Order: sequence, then structure tokens, then C-alpha cells
Amino acid sequence: MALRAVGARWFELLTARDDLPAVLRCLAGTGAVELQSYADVSGAHVLPRLRAVLDEYRQLAQRYAPYWPKPNGATVTAEERHRAPEQLADVALQRLRAWANAAGPLVERLRQLAYERSELSPLEQLLSRPELALPDLARFCNCGPVLASRAYILPEGTAALPVPPGVLVERATGGGSSFVLALGAVERIAAFDDQLSALKARRVTLPRELPSQREAALGWIAGRNNTLMDESEKLQRELQMLHEAHHISTALGIIGFIEWVVNQVPELSVTENFAWVTGWTSDPSGARIESALRGAGLQYLLRFTEAPPGLPRPVVLRNPAWLQSFELFCRLLGVPAEGEADPSPIVAFIAPLLFGFMFGDVGQGTVLIVAGLVLRRRYPAMALLIPGGAAAVAFGFAFGSVFGREDLLQPLWLRPLEAPLTLLTTSLLFGVCVIVIGMLVAAVQYFWSGEARVWWMTRAGLACAYLALVARAFGRPYLWALPAGLAWSWSGSAVVARRGTRWQHFGEAIGESLETLLQLIVNTISFVRVGAFALAHAGLAAAIAGIVAGIGPRPLAWIALAFGNVLVIAVEGLVVGIQTTRLILFEFFIRFLKAAGRPFRPLPPPSAGARHV
Repeated sequence: MALRAVGARWFELLTARDDLPAVLRCLAGTGAVELQSYADVSGAHVLPRLRAVLDEYRQLAQRYAPYWPKPNGATVTAEERHRAPEQLADVALQRLRAWANAAGPLVERLRQLAYERSELSPLEQLLSRPELALPDLARFCNCGPVLASRAYILPEGTAALPVPPGVLVERATGGGSSFVLALGAVERIAAFDDQLSALKARRVTLPRELPSQREAALGWIAGRNNTLMDESEKLQRELQMLHEAHHISTALGIIGFIEWVVNQVPELSVTENFAWVTGWTSDPSGARIESALRGAGLQYLLRFTEAPPGLPRPVVLRNPAWLQSFELFCRLLGVPAEGEADPSPIVAFIAPLLFGFMFGDVGQGTVLIVAGLVLRRRYPAMALLIPGGAAAVAFGFAFGSVFGREDLLQPLWLRPLEAPLTLLTTSLLFGVCVIVIGMLVAAVQYFWSGEARVWWMTRAGLACAYLALVARAFGRPYLWALPAGLAWSWSGSAVVARRGTRWQHFGEAIGESLETLLQLIVNTISFVRVGAFALAHAGLAAAIAGIVAGIGPRPLAWIALAFGNVLVIAVEGLVVGIQTTRLILFEFFIRFLKAAGRPFRPLPPPSAGARHV
């Protein structure tokens, strides 16, 4: 844990070109590397070649992807593992081409079988409608050449049909679908086709082999379906043999890895025999990178140097796992610049206290803790519910509140509705502490930047004036520090200014100091809302308790209590969370945080199918 945000470290790694895929996988696995291209030896020809491979792969995928197995990169041979990315891509593409040549006829036949089965399904539905009067099916399906027959499925809600003269129609409606049989002269039926096509009707295929009677026809459809299914299963087994013969799962895993390289890795710097990988790392010692590379048995040369000029250095926030969820507050504004303070360790103390003060209840706080423990893996931000809930439990004991009831515990401090002025005053003092901490962090940043003298001559006077205003609440004798602090700030601004501009800076300091002091007062008063929300929470709990007390039957009373608590946790918990965030962003961070840094973006690992390439 470090209060000061630091820049990432620049690294340069030289490896054999054939080892480049394995090196990239290792670097991504550390989660501590952001690649950035910078070298004199250009390898810009590599990525275009890889993109060309992916283009051809996507063309094959449009036709064959539904028939491919799941990608798997775990069975890449040792020889393939140490090939250059473009060589790996060529190997995978050759396998897919060979598979497509062998499997093309099988896939085409599978599509035909699937189409025929899809056409038999509506015909089976039609024949299963007993209310539909059926003609001799064999004659109906084989009429011609003067007459033509048709069967249709109409969209739901289709009203009267525009039947041409001379066309016989039988229609059955119900059960969510509507079927139509039609018989007529060829030219009349052609006109009927056009009319039903405009109504979005689906034409049902009528096989010439269909038997005359309904039951026999249904039996023929069932038999035909079984035949089609048997042939499909046989073709699938042949496809599986082709998958194994051509190592298609492995080829797809390699393609997934190549796609990751193209999308995530910048222009590679390569020569005929070597690859030059450069970028930033959040691992200051380089131990994680070297451990991963050594563990994979790779040959490499690694060095850490000064970053090339002109490249913006990303910023690393070094916080332990339990603190990382509090980085969310800072990241709402951005990332601290190098040399700025990382406020996450301070926010880890302030945010739960603010939340717990406004949401003090032992039972409801416990529910929030459980929700945070359950949801944090799926939604990492929900980990904030754990410290927030713990603070709510602590203030619940202080207020004597358990699921909105105040008759189960004696308060360790006070009941909010019985001492509202004490509660509001406490929240105001808490706001003073938060603002003072922000001013101290700003002072530390001045010291880090080598401008301690500037802070002592200017900002220290404003801090003195602010504390004088706060101390005025305890007595008038402290008010003398207000003009002294302002004079300190004004004269200090003139002293640190360059000669010839001191009177100008003196005047500017007067206006700026008065504005800043007014802003500090407004920021302090904003913390009164902390006590106000604590009172609102207590008032809502009292209202729920009153409603429950007025309900006679005990089971209904328990249901009302449970519903009221769920409503409070969901609605007021959200509102209190928003208020906590607002106070931290606009009353605390405003004192010192500019958030002008560039975030460190680690190289993500390949997808599951390509992870072991």
C-alpha cells in the first residue's frame, strides 16, 4: 500500500522470434504488463499477414463454424509452440483448408438433411389437425399438369383470405396457428401464391411419396424423420473423425490466439531471428515477469531502462486486494497523475464511516455484509457493501436499531430522533475532519513536488483562516486567527511571485482566498446532510415500526416488517450510497485530486480456447 501514485516501469525484452507466442502468453498471464511498441527495427509486416489469415478464417467460419468443435489450444505440439505467430497462423489455416476440402460434401449433405427435416415438421403439424378435412393425399400431392395443389401456414391473426376465382380452399384455425389447403388451375394457384406471400404465409412442402390416408402419412413422416436422423448421425461421426484427423480443435485454438495477438498486441518489432517486446510493467522488481518466463523454459534477455522520451507513462496504484475496491471512487474521476496522492487508503476509512452513519442499523447492515460476500465475485464493486455494512452495524449498536426496531437494544450513544442537534453537529464536525484531511493531502503533494515553500507561504494561511472559522463555534477568542491567516496567505503570494508582478499576485490572492474560504464553508455545511440522512433513516424506521405495531395478526406484522426492511435496504441504501460518493468526490477529492494520469492497462490473457497455445 502506498499513498503516492507511481509511474509504471519501462521494460525491454529480447527473445527468439519462434518463442514470441509463448512469451506473449507468459506476459499476459502475469497481469503486470502493458505492451507499447518502440524500436528502430520495424516488424509492421507481421500484423498485416496475421490479419490476412484471419480474413480467410472468417470466410471459412461463415460457412462451416456451426460444424466445428470447440477450440482447444492445449494439444499444441512442442514444435508448433516455438514457431513465430505468422507460422502458427499458416499451420492452423492449412488444417482448416484441408478439413474444408474433405468435409465440404458432408456439410452440404447435413444441410440438406436439416432442411428436409425442417420441412417435414409443419407438414406433420398440418396432418395432426383433425378438424381439417383432408383429400386423398397421394392424389393431392401429385396433381398436375393442369391443376396445382398447395399447403400453407398462415401468420397468427390472418383474417379473410383473398381467394382467386376457381381455387378450392380448406382452412383450419385454432391453437395459435392456421393451415390452408388449396387446389386450382396452375395460373390461379400462382396468383394465390403471390397473395399469400404478401401476407407472410409459409408454404408447406408436399412430398410426392406421401400416402393417401392421414394415419399412413403420419407414419411415413415419422419413418422418414428416423431415416434422416440416422443419416445425420452417421455424417456427424464422419465429421468427428475428420476433426481428429486434421486437429481442428487445436487449429481453432491457434486461430483464437492469433486473433488475440492482432487485437491486443501493438506492432511487433522483429527481425529474421529475434523479436523485441517493449512496454510498461507494474512489477517494480520484474520478479513476476522473470518467474513466468523461466517457468515456461524460455530464453530471453530482460532489462529495465528509462522510458523513451515522448511516451506518456501509465500510473500504477499499489494497493492490497482488500483496498482495491475503494479505487472505484478515484477512477470515477480518472487516475491520479504521477506524483499525486492515491486517496484509496483514506477513502477506505472515510467512505464506510459516512455510509454507516447515514444507514446505522445492526440487522440491515448485516444483510449488506452478506450481499457483498455473495455478489463480490460476480460484481467486484459489490465488495464495497462489506465495509459499508460493517460500519452500519457499528452505528446500529450506537443508535440501538435492529431492522428498524429500537426496542431490542439500548443505544451505546444516542437515538437519532431524540437528539437531532447532536447528530447534525457531529456530522458537521466529521465534515471538518474530512476537509482538513484533504488539505493535508494537498500539502503532502506540494512537498512531493518540491514546492513546500509555496504551500507554507500561501495555502497554510488559508488553512489557518478556515480553522479559525471552525473554532469560532467554540468561542470568539479564536476568531483573531481569521485575519491573520488571510494576511499570511496574501503576503506569502506576493513573496513567492516574481519581481515586478508581486502587487498583481497580491490582488489576485485576495480574490482567490476569499473565494476558496467561501467554498470551504459551503463544503463543510454539505456534511450536514450526513446527519439529515441519519435522521431520515431513523424516521423511516419509526414509520415502519408504527405500521407493524398497528397490524393485529402476528404473521402479517412480520411480513410487513420484512417488506419494510427490504424497501429501506433497496431504496435508502442506494440513496445513501450515492450521497457517500458525492461527498467524497466533490467535498474531499476537490481539495487535492486532479486525476490527470494515464491508467495502466495490463495485457489481457488469450481467450479460453487459445490460452494454452
